[in-house]
Amino acid sequence: MTDMRPADTAADHSTVSVVVNGQQIQARPGELLIDACERNGTYIPRFCHHPRMNPVGMCRMCLVEVDTGRGSSLQPSCMVPVSDNMAVETESEVTKKAQDGVLEFLLINHPLDCPVCDKGGECPLQDQTMAYGPGESRFIEEKRHFEKPIPISDAVYLDRERCILCDRCTRFADEVAGDALIHFMDRGSSTQVNTFPDEPFASYFSGNTVQICPVGALTAKPYRFKARPWDLEETISTAWTDSVGSRITVQSSRDQVLRVLGVDADPVNWGWLSDKERFAFEALNSESRLVAPMVRNDGRLETVGWAVAFERAVAALDGVDPNRVAVIGGARLNNEAQYAWAKLAKGVIGTDHVDAQLGDGLPAEVVLGLPRATIDDACRGGGTIILCGPDPKEDLGALYLRLRHAVVQDGATLIELTPKRTGLSNIAKHSLHPRPGEVGELAAALVAAATSPDSEAAPNTDLEGSASSADLVGSASSADLVGSASSADLVGSASSADLVGSASSADLEGSGYARREQSGSGYARQLQRAASDLSGPVTVVLGRASLSESAAATIDAAVALSALDDVSFLSALRRGNVHGALDAGLAPGLLPGRTTLERGAHRFADAWPSVPENVGHDAAGILRASKAGEIDTLILLGADPLNDFPDAELAREGMAGAGTVIAVDLLPNDTVMAAADVILAAAGPTESAGTFTNLEGRVSVCGQIVTAAGISRPDWMIASEIAIRMGSDLGFDSVAAIRAELTTVSELHAPLTEEVLGNSQVDGVLLNGNGDIEPPDPAEATSPVNDRYSLRLLTTRRMYDDGTALRHSPASSGHASPLELRLNPVDFDKIGVQEGTVVRVESAKDHLDMPVRVDPGVPVGSAAVPWRTLGADCRPLIDASAVVTDVRVERL
Repeated sequence: MTDMRPADTAADHSTVSVVVNGQQIQARPGELLIDACERNGTYIPRFCHHPRMNPVGMCRMCLVEVDTGRGSSLQPSCMVPVSDNMAVETESEVTKKAQDGVLEFLLINHPLDCPVCDKGGECPLQDQTMAYGPGESRFIEEKRHFEKPIPISDAVYLDRERCILCDRCTRFADEVAGDALIHFMDRGSSTQVNTFPDEPFASYFSGNTVQICPVGALTAKPYRFKARPWDLEETISTAWTDSVGSRITVQSSRDQVLRVLGVDADPVNWGWLSDKERFAFEALNSESRLVAPMVRNDGRLETVGWAVAFERAVAALDGVDPNRVAVIGGARLNNEAQYAWAKLAKGVIGTDHVDAQLGDGLPAEVVLGLPRATIDDACRGGGTIILCGPDPKEDLGALYLRLRHAVVQDGATLIELTPKRTGLSNIAKHSLHPRPGEVGELAAALVAAATSPDSEAAPNTDLEGSASSADLVGSASSADLVGSASSADLVGSASSADLVGSASSADLEGSGYARREQSGSGYARQLQRAASDLSGPVTVVLGRASLSESAAATIDAAVALSALDDVSFLSALRRGNVHGALDAGLAPGLLPGRTTLERGAHRFADAWPSVPENVGHDAAGILRASKAGEIDTLILLGADPLNDFPDAELAREGMAGAGTVIAVDLLPNDTVMAAADVILAAAGPTESAGTFTNLEGRVSVCGQIVTAAGISRPDWMIASEIAIRMGSDLGFDSVAAIRAELTTVSELHAPLTEEVLGNSQVDGVLLNGNGDIEPPDPAEATSPVNDRYSLRLLTTRRMYDDGTALRHSPASSGHASPLELRLNPVDFDKIGVQEGTVVRVESAKDHLDMPVRVDPGVPVGSAAVPWRTLGADCRPLIDASAVVTDVRVERL
């Protein structure tokens, strides 16, 4: 397998000598000739070659003369590994003639429409034709023509006559994303790239094919005909839609962001982006942006000046008992704004009722107190990845691509402890699917099997009492396995012995999928096989898999898995800069720098007016206190509880019980429009400078490239102005000043000098250490035993939901899935209805009617519904105070 990392990051530093154009260079064994030459200053033209994908030698543009001791011959440098004493000529007449001929043939049918092509000005075909190609064409025949453009997805257009068949897009879709939805079709001179009939290029990562296309064959609808490269200004920044922290280049023209491109940051995203990250800038350009402050008078929102808005906000904060003030949100903010708001809330106002998570995350001690891993740690060859959390393909797109490459290309072992099938299930060595609330017991059983390999790790009595072992093993029918994974995938993953007792072929006879309980010994065998594959360093990708259960089971799973040897944890919290928020102290009981109120207060004695004495509420506790009338002022920092807190009833009652609601936001979300008394319009991530902390603790730069919309202000500036009007200057007049103070009060942030950040524009700076945070204690919350008629509600996120930002992004809106119930065939047959029939799903809190579908990827005993769907909402069913939410499904 070819090493697809940049050559200068390869682990093997031994070298071989190669002579290139008479000059001796040093290359690494196994390195491709094209990469070795480029690394040493000799560029070889290419179209099909890409350092992050397997070589195919399609375009032949990289032909050079190579002599390995048996005479010189033309060879494609993208396919030839270097060898000692190899002699290479990249500028000989033979080489030039070959390159000239390749370009002449490529231009036989390629249209000369550069003035109207979106690739014009940054097109490798243009550049290489000028540098290496013929001055004129000998062909006078009519070029071929196709219908143009073809919208192969909602965001990507295809101009087939421009395609040079380099195989980049098809290789990316198949090798990197695992979505083989675009292919070569027809033969000979009629060969073209296209999608299957009636099947769009419905990939979460389709925009990457536009970026790597070397011509204008694939273009992005949001950028099409908007600008030319020479019109654009650009800055390096960080994607803000999830916590991966993908490195990006933001490009603008006429003070408006027009395009986002991935940057090849070796420790993070390798240049790949999800379409959600790539096109998220559209929401910032929305005509619905909050561009000025607003206040509510007589029930109506009115636009006002900043002075009036600040006066109303300060009146709601000044002199109020700190215990009656709360802050929810902050994950949208950059690090500097988070620190400013932490200082305002905890140092000036004096409240510790602060939480950047909205009831869908994990306690700070789980995220910060366990041994931490990097993305590279998780993706190293020979190691083991335990996925104990959400589906990375749906929640963390760029991380999904890295994990997939690690398993498929680098030999990492993947073990899933997930409540249902994920985008990685077809390449997982073992997939164990517990019911909601039971992943802690499953993790403990796996650890027991790993630490006591000679004994049978039979399920404990809690497991046997609450769920059959078949449920825990992941009740996938053989039909499901055949449909999702090849026989090669199944070998060594789940033997026939494992399948017996879960859902064997015998269960498939007749009209339904009859359930059979698996014996304890069969369950133990499957666990034993999974435990035996825990080789090398173990990285646990940890997060909340289901939003309709509490964090308790995930905490117990983390504590259990921490007993493994050589184990570390990579957070899978989803919200943008949530890890920066935790590091900045936007969580109950925390102060900036991964320290607690008890242990770190002395560090802030000189910099802050005060520090809270008691640990405050998390988001759920804040909403309960507000419901009880105990919160006079509630500040929302980019938070939308009415649309984003799992328990819809608690969110509604909590917002109604708050005295004054102050919202700092970019877009008019449900809570802002319905409940906010004061709206402070904030600048967007491309409109203010700062830094971002990703899920591994890596800090990277966020660059400002356009001015703020309307008269909106950066979040840190809003916090500073409120503090001044309350008589307590935060002492900040710039982003640099905030960072300077942060480096003095936080040992964690001390390395973040301006010089270090300036020298780490691409890779960022990794902040190591757990600070004063200790590992969590077990939650030990036992899931109640449900009766034979009840199912456990399983609520998982999708890449595209009905979130506020997605609603305002034309390329991403409308992709949310409909509200529907998915059941395992075993449970589906019990209802006795046809697929697609509308059924009633009832919990202790409410009921909803929705169509039902069969899904073998859902465990027996679980009822899966998606989060934040189009036109409907499953949250009324969820009880945030319960360990799990049980539901009943009834025919109407």
